[in-house]
Amino acid sequence: MKVVIFVILIVIVLLVIIEIGLRSLFGFGNPLIYIGDSQIGYLLAPNQSTRRFGNRIEINEFSMRSSPIAKIPAPQTLRVLLLGDSIANGGWWTDQKNTISSLIMNSLKSEITDKYQQVEVLNASANSWGPRNELAYLQRFGNFSAQVVVLLINTDDLFAYSPTALPVGRDRNYPKKKPPLGLVEVWQRYATKQQPIPELQALQAEPGDRVGINLQAIKQIQAIATQHQSKFLLAMTPLRRELGKPGPLDYEITARKRLSEFTQTQQILYIDFLPLFNQTNNPQALYHDTIHMNLQGNQFVSEVIERSLLEVLGRESI
Repeated sequence: MKVVIFVILIVIVLLVIIEIGLRSLFGFGNPLIYIGDSQIGYLLAPNQSTRRFGNRIEINEFSMRSSPIAKIPAPQTLRVLLLGDSIANGGWWTDQKNTISSLIMNSLKSEITDKYQQVEVLNASANSWGPRNELAYLQRFGNFSAQVVVLLINTDDLFAYSPTALPVGRDRNYPKKKPPLGLVEVWQRYATKQQPIPELQALQAEPGDRVGINLQAIKQIQAIATQHQSKFLLAMTPLRRELGKPGPLDYEITARKRLSEFTQTQQILYIDFLPLFNQTNNPQALYHDTIHMNLQGNQFVSEVIERSLLEVLGRESI
């Protein structure tokens, strides 16, 4: 009997040690949680802070991956609103200071000290958002009195489907509550199979001219920015498989051409990162995975966007 009790105690101690390690080293047990929204689809729940695999993640009161802000900026503040998906957000693999928005903000601070007392680059983003999610966010919260609104998309976003809250609480990547233990989260993520969501699969097969619908959403984002006296900048990063030869697939080439023609018609300042990436010595080295940037990629993207921002603001980069 004593042996059994001893074994049980050893097991309990081991589980406690493992739980502490999972929480302190990897952040398991404290994932970011999401909330559903009838128009936006879903948002990161406001006022969250966590560390995942050593990377700090902070979500403010407006569901942005940014520090807390005032809705109206202080006088002599340069404010830029960055809208985007997981590329702008940075995900669990990116520390807060290494997100595209943070890199732009820190670099801009040294460029405009003679005109502005402070710089804020707000990061309104969430995994798998498309232009319609970003439009709905802008319609809900406004432009936060930003001088410039930047929409950062990737090639897949041209084919994004209608906003939906279906993944929240049903897809392991969009939890709606914290798990009771880090061990439970590890089990749910790596030891169980993700159950399909039939309604979401049907939505993903949305018929019609999806590219055209998303272009219209971008047009509306531009209109809202203009209405609120904000400049508008659009940028698109490529998928890693689009780099080099043979390049984008036929349907992506068609969509890219439509986007290029659309930006010319709408007189939108547009940055296509595909040719810019291809001009680097090793564009593959800019990626964390098949779609998202690593720190080197974030630095490249942020530097290009910063130069365009300075042009929009009527300055030349030093």
